[in-house]
Amino acid sequence: METLVEIQDVTKVIKGKTIIDSVSFEVKKGEVFGFLGPNGAGKTTTIRMMVGLIGMTSGDIKIIGSSIKTDFEKAISYIGAIVENPEMYKFLSGYQNLVHYARMSRGVTKEKIDETVELVGLTNRIHDKVRTYSLGMRQRLGLAQCLLHDPKILILDEPTNGLDPAGIREIRDHLRMLARERDMAVIVSSHLLSEMEMMCDRIGIIQNGKLIDVQHISDFVHGREKVYEIEVDNPEKANAILKGSYPDLPIQLTESCVLIPLVRDEIPNLIKHFVQAEINIFAVREVTKTLEDRFLEVTEYREGAGNV
Repeated sequence: METLVEIQDVTKVIKGKTIIDSVSFEVKKGEVFGFLGPNGAGKTTTIRMMVGLIGMTSGDIKIIGSSIKTDFEKAISYIGAIVENPEMYKFLSGYQNLVHYARMSRGVTKEKIDETVELVGLTNRIHDKVRTYSLGMRQRLGLAQCLLHDPKILILDEPTNGLDPAGIREIRDHLRMLARERDMAVIVSSHLLSEMEMMCDRIGIIQNGKLIDVQHISDFVHGREKVYEIEVDNPEKANAILKGSYPDLPIQLTESCVLIPLVRDEIPNLIKHFVQAEINIFAVREVTKTLEDRFLEVTEYREGAGNV
């Protein structure tokens, strides 16, 4: 897929302290990219550099080939963004707010405003004062504001902060639709692991200003190897067979099961070994890891390595 955003070895130093340390990643057309990390990890600082709110100490950011540093006006024209919270004029209606923002971009027609309002699901409330809007409605109005000039890249910093479950789901569905149907690159920062797992195609994990991993969400959560729980009538005997066949793998033993990390294609052969050894098999279950499990594994490992 075509690459729309390139973060190239970006570093930010403030008062002698390295806030962002040589971060590099790409975001492609049609994907939702999750920028994941604990509060204070550097997510918002990176996003502020991407939209030109603060400068880089070194490195470069290219938006569809145009540099934020050397060709800012062209690069920023491709971007729609909400950094932290969308700010609106609460004494105006939602529609009046959009008309005001539309004046800042060329070629935004009334038809385009109406289309965008419908897209984010605010048609029935768009002429009400913004002060009457729920937080979720304000987020959707902010999303409409971002979309008025048909950006190719959408950047949202913690877009589900403070939303109830219904509002979170609405925003999530809108973002996935925009990426799929409009071939946009959507970049979302968050510390909410469950949301990122349901929303994103790929994630980049940032910790202490360093990007420590970028993977497809399924690869990151599961990896090629998965843990299988095999329920048998003789776990001790099954454990002995496994240790003979897979001496280097970590095998766990419970009262009725053995657990082993394996590639899926190896399961049939393993079952044959058990059958030949007259071990009865009652069930083979894949033990599913969550994004939270993997996130903690990765970040704890990095912290431990850093403390050595």
